[in-house]
Amino acid sequence: MFSTVAMSNLFQLPEWPEFAQTITRLVAAALFGGLIGWERERKNRAAGLRTHMLVAVGSALFMIGSGVADAPGDARSRVIQGIIAGIGFLGAGTIIKLTDRAEVQGLTTAASIFATAAIGMTTACTALWLPFLGTLIALATLHPLQKLEQDSPSNPSGDSEKIDH
Repeated sequence: MFSTVAMSNLFQLPEWPEFAQTITRLVAAALFGGLIGWERERKNRAAGLRTHMLVAVGSALFMIGSGVADAPGDARSRVIQGIIAGIGFLGAGTIIKLTDRAEVQGLTTAASIFATAAIGMTTACTALWLPFLGTLIALATLHPLQKLEQDSPSNPSGDSEKIDH
């Protein structure tokens, strides 16, 4: 009904190499997401360590699951589209427009959730150097670039709270 997997195979583990690779990919997704989440947690943002870890692991699980299931050839592209739509909804929940000021908060956090989902997806289906590199670039964007942004002429007060939301 749900799949062509027979009931006798329902709880059967794959061969060790495939099982070890799946474990490695899921743990790597959790670690990569956790690094970005830790950076957001340190700044007391709405989405922190656990949220980013769950987004990365969830995205990886969807991608791995679509490869394991007996699904048609275009299933993986539909999974990717579904993840992106879902993450857009989650990210939108972190964005707040303050009515008393012309200020929007949460855009950087929403973008970090989006990047974390992409890192989770690539962790599931590519060589691990790619999501590792994506994590490093995301962290560099969130931390060192914030210092440059604070010193920019468009932010004369140097107030990072008005920039990094």
